[in-house]
Amino acid sequence: MSKTPETTTSAAGVDVHAELKRLRASIDNIDAALVHLLAERFKCTKAVGTYKATHGLPPADPARERQQIARLRSLAIDADLDPDFAETFLNFVVKEVIRHHEAIRDGRH
Repeated sequence: MSKTPETTTSAAGVDVHAELKRLRASIDNIDAALVHLLAERFKCTKAVGTYKATHGLPPADPARERQQIARLRSLAIDADLDPDFAETFLNFVVKEVIRHHEAIRDGRH
């Protein structure tokens, strides 16, 4: 492996820093997409919260949450993602959604 201040070249002749920069740029793009997807998801869940509040429905729907967890776990397995991680992530998001729905119901949102 050769090394200069600007580059580090692997035995295969790859500029290690350039490859790391390229990979990190991909991660940054995916992170940006995730933020935008979450924002869009929360726009939809806000509409659900407003609907629930208007019709006197409870902020939480445990049956729906169970269905979503099972669905997401299955998707995670198909995508070669740890289903426990996917469930933890969904639980985090659902907790925030319920908090928003409670705020809408209580006129705080």
